[in-house]
Amino acid sequence: MAEHETCVGASDEWYTPPEIFDALGLCFDLDPCWAVSPHCVVPTKNRYRVEGLERPWTGLVWLNPPFGSRHGHVPWIVKFLDHGNGIALVRAYTSSDWFHEHVATRAETLLFPRGKTKFIRGTDMEGPRGTVYPAGSRGESPGHGIVLIGMGEAANCALERSGLGLFLRVRS
Repeated sequence: MAEHETCVGASDEWYTPPEIFDALGLCFDLDPCWAVSPHCVVPTKNRYRVEGLERPWTGLVWLNPPFGSRHGHVPWIVKFLDHGNGIALVRAYTSSDWFHEHVATRAETLLFPRGKTKFIRGTDMEGPRGTVYPAGSRGESPGHGIVLIGMGEAANCALERSGLGLFLRVRS
């Protein structure tokens, strides 16, 4: 996290808003880091929880990795790119070493959504002046944008037709 950015919460449980899935129009075969919560609305047939990095991935994957520590998401991104079939949601930190080393050099397509994504809170969080924001409510926009990484024909086509923002075909 950059010095000029504030932390959006003490929890790693921030879920993808359903309108992203509506725009993609896909049902995924696997979410390898699914959260056990009624607020996690990933349209998927199979899911792993904490063991997602150790287990095999098959089919069309949705990946919204735990952002956690500074490079905690990088092993998830590497496994996703090695798998080569699905959509991953990550920070659009285009100047970071991990973005250049992994995303920019290996992604087939990139989609930069318009505006800042308001994720769904996974836990109750205390805000300024003791205000409590309940799980399932929209969070504040993070201090950074996101990028959706596409790998494989179904994922790339869904990103291109989604209308969510700037779509780029990086490689075939």
